[in-house]
Amino acid sequence: MADTSIGTPEQLRDPDYTPALHRAIPLGIQHVLAMFVSNVTPAIIIAGAAGFGFGSDAGAQNFPDMTYLIQMSMLFAGIATLFQTIGFGPVGARLPVVQGTSFAFIPIMIPLVAGKGVEALPALFGGVVIGGLFHTFIATFIGKIRFALPPLVTGLVVTMIGLALVKVGIQYSAGGVPAINQPEYGSLLNWSAALVVVLVTLGLKFYGRGMLAVSAVVIGILVGYLYALIMGMVTFEGIASSWNSAAPVAFPIPFKYGFELSFAAIVGFCLMAFVSAVETVGDVSGITKGGAGREATEAEITGATYADGLGSAVAGVFGGFPNTSFSQNVGLIAMTGVMSRHVVTIGAIFLIVCGMIPKVGAVIRTIPIEVLGGGVIVMFGMVVAAGISMLSDVKWNRRNMVIFAIALSIGLGLQLDPKAVQYLPDTARILLTSGLLPAALIAIVLNLILPEDLSDEATDEVSGGLAGHGDGELVKDHRS
Repeated sequence: MADTSIGTPEQLRDPDYTPALHRAIPLGIQHVLAMFVSNVTPAIIIAGAAGFGFGSDAGAQNFPDMTYLIQMSMLFAGIATLFQTIGFGPVGARLPVVQGTSFAFIPIMIPLVAGKGVEALPALFGGVVIGGLFHTFIATFIGKIRFALPPLVTGLVVTMIGLALVKVGIQYSAGGVPAINQPEYGSLLNWSAALVVVLVTLGLKFYGRGMLAVSAVVIGILVGYLYALIMGMVTFEGIASSWNSAAPVAFPIPFKYGFELSFAAIVGFCLMAFVSAVETVGDVSGITKGGAGREATEAEITGATYADGLGSAVAGVFGGFPNTSFSQNVGLIAMTGVMSRHVVTIGAIFLIVCGMIPKVGAVIRTIPIEVLGGGVIVMFGMVVAAGISMLSDVKWNRRNMVIFAIALSIGLGLQLDPKAVQYLPDTARILLTSGLLPAALIAIVLNLILPEDLSDEATDEVSGGLAGHGDGELVKDHRS
């Protein structure tokens, strides 16, 4: 419920309204807390997949690289958010849109860097830059491509993103990939740390109110971190060492890891840019509906997409990952009722400050991988749930069931057994084994070319006696 002491109802619905600073600063920090863990998690996962992150044998000497990636995640989430809230020219929605590192690109990035160390980063960031520029280009015709990405496609893609990532949560909770063949992998101690995070997060989500519920994952990880300290999984000496080894202030370095053009990276990031653009359109619409009770204008949608792409391209130059609008902050706006873009600007400045202080990243890297795993289980499980929620908008006739079935079977199957395409060229193998891209492409193409009508009899012989009996209509939600 909106707090009318912050302003009148008309002021609260106005993006240009600025609450008093003693009100605006805590509201801005709330936005950062709501997205903080989600924002830095992709950097930690990619560092681990490449072999210089948590639990990896090369971690000791290369942890500064993971700290830098974490630092850039915070810094450019803040900068991209300023692109949205302040804007310049056609860039920016000039709405309270919070940007952060996108989960959607993780299934694309992992095959590109898997086990290759820091040497994989030039091609990765080359893809981020080109993909970001392509994303910016999409803004010029975003309204014309939305028809090709209905809930059937977007819901499938988001579900596939979550399915690609849930394995990461389990592996982290058990002790991390490098520990898989070690006796401690899957130990009760490892799982207890992860489960503490899961249980605290669930408790706050269900029984907490306001910011306790919104910041449940952050609080859950903090409690898990305390548990790990008590159990000796992390020590004060280790925290102090990490803190002391990090510089007090550091600035981003352009092309720190070099720049390389990889066809697989460019194709992967450009294709995922479509999905990210549509996600941003949905978030901007959610903000204007939830915060101001109106539809988003074409200028706001176009500006948001420009900011999305430009923010990603600039981040890639300095070692940051693709940015997108964060849906959890859309819900926070609906909860507080404060539509002020200047409140989010304050949160963006806080992120930028954190991104300039490597000691923040140094402390984050001391979080035991098992504790992070508990948070990841919740976050990536919620991605799957969000995808299924999108799919509830689909009219489940036989045609859509067949499209979904084929896209999911091929996409998930290739993801589960990447060796099935081991003899293909590297570019094709990387793109196909992401699972996400083949599923998305199949769903888009079939949705565009298949006729609308498909008889029940056409699927009876392959359904194994199973059939859905819903009418496919979304149940109206009257909570407003």
